Amino acid sequence: MATVESAKSGRAKCRKCLNCAAAATPVELARALETTSEDIPNRADLDKQILAGRKGAKPTVFPYAERAASGRSTCLACSDKIAKGDLRVAIESEIDTGAFTKKGPKYLHAGCATKHAGDDGLVEALEKHSTSLSDTDLLELKKLLQALT
Repeated sequence: MATVESAKSGRAKCRKCLNCAAAATPVELARALETTSEDIPNRADLDKQILAGRKGAKPTVFPYAERAASGRSTCLACSDKIAKGDLRVAIESEIDTGAFTKKGPKYLHAGCATKHAGDDGLVEALEKHSTSLSDTDLLELKKLLQALT
């Protein structure tokens, strides 16, 4: 977990200063800033940079929703292709590579998500973790999820 603290001396080098972190890892920086008691100079500008960085950042916590970047992903529930630009829900799954297993995303149509993943807090989790979606995308996602419940 990332932490934010002031430098004890002026000799510290920038490993990832707040401005760099806002662009490179906006989600982690936002979490760290929520827990810090440090006085952060230019906090309003930093919050704007974090918001701008979140729009293009890939979510790091499952489940999350996003627009499909291509038409190559397949729905885990119905085995149909998810069309480019459609809303899809990513859930964490174990992927067997032959030599070892790793964790990664598997995708569901937004309409298939409640049937497959369950409805227990799914909408709230998707709202919290889907940092790349606009407000209109979130409303569309809610309508798709609630249409089948």
